[in-house]
Amino acid sequence: MIPYGRQDIAAADIAAVVETLQSDWLTQGPAIERFEQAVADYCGTKYAIAVCNATAALHLAGLVAGLGQGDALWTSPNTFVASANCALYCGATVDFVDIDPATYNLSASALEQKLKSAEHEGKLPKIVVPVHFAGQSCDMEAIAALSRRYGFSVIEDAAHAIGASYRKRPIGSCEFSDMAVFSFHPVKIITTGEGGMILTNREDHYEKLKRLRSHGITRDARFMQGDIHGPWYYQQIELGYNYRMTDIQAALGASQMTRLDEFVQRRHELAARYQTLLQDLPLTLPWQHPDTRSSFHLYVIRLQLNKTAKNHRQIFEELRNAGIGVNLHYIPVHLQPYYRQFGFQAGDFPESEKYYGEAISLPLYPGLGEADQDKVASALKNSLT
Repeated sequence: MIPYGRQDIAAADIAAVVETLQSDWLTQGPAIERFEQAVADYCGTKYAIAVCNATAALHLAGLVAGLGQGDALWTSPNTFVASANCALYCGATVDFVDIDPATYNLSASALEQKLKSAEHEGKLPKIVVPVHFAGQSCDMEAIAALSRRYGFSVIEDAAHAIGASYRKRPIGSCEFSDMAVFSFHPVKIITTGEGGMILTNREDHYEKLKRLRSHGITRDARFMQGDIHGPWYYQQIELGYNYRMTDIQAALGASQMTRLDEFVQRRHELAARYQTLLQDLPLTLPWQHPDTRSSFHLYVIRLQLNKTAKNHRQIFEELRNAGIGVNLHYIPVHLQPYYRQFGFQAGDFPESEKYYGEAISLPLYPGLGEADQDKVASALKNSLT
């Protein structure tokens, strides 16, 4: 079975992990700061905070942005459930904004229309979470302009998008947002096994994020109350969590960062090759906005079902049976049973639902060989013709 995604681990990555295992620090040590600095430097942002996974990163970002009871977070229906769940962790409610039919990202024009209605009803969101689906940036300048007009915070869910850029600025620079979140799951662009990171240019956000990832505890006298009892002293000044990343994971991440551009370039080469191999089939191939350079976390095709006798499921299952580990990103979040209890139903976000009925994610990862890619294309052609 050719998987849809896979990590790429080199000898240098293994050596970095072994070196950490043989060091004095396995967690809360110097490897964390090295990894954070490498990501911050790459993205051109002031601060980076490593955490145990991107779900934790979204949770903490929401808390730091002040999300709580009585507030609302809006995000895309075409995402993993964590982009919405983070609002519920904070005690807030969730709503969605439909996707752009070309990029499959949250639509800035749909957001503007929804904001106009929400302003009239007095129900504006506290936070909007644009999701850079498949590694391609949302229209962040337009979203940032709306955030200034309507007074919401922007947290970029860039779980797919480290190594990507928007208007020639790296995703994660936070030029158009308050914070951005990366994921380092094994199928993502780089990996730490499990892991995530929050980036921001705001020092107050950075200091609070550091505390919240480690139980709300500080050893910094600037934030303490009363007398300091001695060099051992610390204070818990708010309710935090154990969302820390280990040095073992950070060592792997820092090593992977040295190959980030190589990984993204290889993904682009494979995506370009797919465009050639599949151009004559009844498919809608990924479109890239000229303002963006995707990291190509995913290569998603859409079936032109009016041009084939088979349905979506038949084609998907035929590919799996041929040894092609296709996947589907994503089932619209509002259609999940858990979210239907909040009143969401089929028909609420028609572009996302239409996309779901046609989409298939093909295998794409740096180690994918051309022979395997030919096999994917051949199996797809056999199923469609």
